[in-house]
Parts: sequence; C-alpha cells; structure tokens
Amino acid sequence: MPDMKKLTRAEQKARRPVQILDAAFEEFVDRGYVATRVEDIAARIGVTKGTIYVYFETKEQLFEAMIRHISVPFEDLLATANKLEGTATDRLQKHIGLIYDLMIKDRKLRELIRFVIAEGSRFPQIVDRHHDEFIDPLERQMQSLIDDGVRLGEFRPAPAAFSDAVVGPAIAFLFFKLLFDERRTLDKTSYIKAHIDLVLHGLLM
Repeated sequence: MPDMKKLTRAEQKARRPVQILDAAFEEFVDRGYVATRVEDIAARIGVTKGTIYVYFETKEQLFEAMIRHISVPFEDLLATANKLEGTATDRLQKHIGLIYDLMIKDRKLRELIRFVIAEGSRFPQIVDRHHDEFIDPLERQMQSLIDDGVRLGEFRPAPAAFSDAVVGPAIAFLFFKLLFDERRTLDKTSYIKAHIDLVLHGLLM
C-alpha cells in the first residue's frame, strides 16, 4: 500500500474510505461486532474517530459497508465465470476450480464467512441482503451452466443437476479450513479432483 504521507491530500481523501473499511474488517474479525469500537478502527489508520463518521454515519452502516467491500471477490468470480468458454463440462470444471481458488487464496473472504456465521443472527437483514446480492447470483449462474449442459445433451436431467449439490463439497472444504486452518492438513489437489470426479459421474450422460 502506498505511504499515505507521500500522497496529496486529494489522493489521501480518495483512498480513505477503503482504508477505513479494511481497518474495520480487521477489528470486527478480531473483536466481534459488539466489542469493536470506532475509535479502535480509527487508531489502526492514524485518524480521529470523527474522520470515520465523515464517511460512515453509524457503526452499523460501517459494518454493512465493510461486508460489501470484502465481498467484492464474489462479483469478480461472477464476471470471470461468465467469460468461461468450451463445452458445458469444461466450463463446469473451470467454475468449480474458480470457487476453490477464491476460498484458498482470499483470507479476508474466509474470515468474513466465519464472522457472518458468528454474528449473523444479530444482523439478519444484512446477512440476507449479502446472500441476495452475492450468493444467489453465483448459485443461479452455476444452475444456468448445468441447465445448459442438460440442454446440449452433455448432462443427465437427474437429481444431480442441482447447483446446491454440485457446490456442496466446496462448502465442506471451506468449513474444514475455517475450523482447522493450518492445524490439520487436507490434500487440496486430491480433494478438488475428487469433487469434480463425483460431480461429473453424477451428471454426464
């Protein structure tokens, strides 16, 4: 990240909201929503509490903006998956691979999921909106790809042609990482290959 002291005031002002959201993420994850104080977020980036309130009127508004900010990779995944080419089988395998890449490489996204699980009951409207804006589009995209494979005669119109079932093993993988982190090892390559093999054996004609 560029040294804020070397930036012009205009550049600093333009970068400030993202800087605040990144700091808010670390505080919320470390402390939980209730224990997080706006002044602690401000201290992380060397500004006053009043500076935070210039951009976000309340702590809850900051919390919601933080979730949207950290969820941007979901949008990137959606855009990338829309550009996949090849047969339905090829696209499905690549799509599953993209999901694993995101879960493995993006620590912030994993920590956000952990946080939402822990704090979600406190803010159901925010969690529901997050699901509507980010998770539902990904599920619809996966289902559309599967339906395309059925239409093209590559996949069977069977119970396995259901996006939630196709994505299920990836969710199990995510929970394994959230629970054990690096304390227990999991052969990622073999796991992903097994996932794809199971899906294709259920779908292919």
